[in-house]
Amino acid sequence: MRSSGSRSSPSSTEPSGGSLAQQIDAALRRHRNPARAVAEKAYLKSDLEFLGVGLPAMRAVLRSIRQRHPLLDRRGLIQLATLLWERSLFESRMMAVLLLEAFEPLLRPTDIALLERLIRQSRTWAFVDELAIAVTGRLVERSPELVNVLERWSTDDDFWIRRAALLALLPPLRRGAGDFERFGRYADRMLDEREFFIRKAIGWVLRETGKKQPDLVYAWLLPRCRRASGVTVREAAKYLSPQQRSALLSAYAAAAHPRRASAHALR
Repeated sequence: MRSSGSRSSPSSTEPSGGSLAQQIDAALRRHRNPARAVAEKAYLKSDLEFLGVGLPAMRAVLRSIRQRHPLLDRRGLIQLATLLWERSLFESRMMAVLLLEAFEPLLRPTDIALLERLIRQSRTWAFVDELAIAVTGRLVERSPELVNVLERWSTDDDFWIRRAALLALLPPLRRGAGDFERFGRYADRMLDEREFFIRKAIGWVLRETGKKQPDLVYAWLLPRCRRASGVTVREAAKYLSPQQRSALLSAYAAAAHPRRASAHALR
């Protein structure tokens, strides 16, 4: 934390990370909903504790923190996010993610190591997707040399890290820009995987890219329908033209029939 040089009053000094973490914890507990906590814990199949605080309430807590502590710097951000993440409470960890998103411009390329650690420890899409898209993706855009890290992530043994490599490329692709060739290489390597969260991520990026560049998505996926999963094809086709969507679904169906026939023959 840092204090303003233009003011000398005690209130101008930013509180410690521990103090801020306690303030956030108290604010979260004021919004607790025990019934929702039980449902969310079951839905996410998580070992973490839950308060049942909704995302709008968590974002309201974040806005309050930003308003009351505008002098938060990179060191303070890392300290606070780390303290929040160390707690075995879902909402506390989610606040760490939201803080990193809100103050992402403060991050430096070296902070990719912290983001990788958090993604590895996440074990749920609820953290991974936000860390990958809103934090890592934006950091990579500002620091293009970090694509070398994404290259390593794309072949990692941890499927959450591989998913993050795909999703980190999403922000510019959504705008009709970005490195589709790189995404295509990563996705092509993962296309035969059976892990649902990988299949869904490939389809998700293709779907969002297709809003601006439908022909690009169509040309990439059509020759790969034989290998792609149904969830990938259905997601990717959502915003394509009716003709393109029909062609992709037909190609997938034609490839799926022989696969099913072969499976029955082996029984």
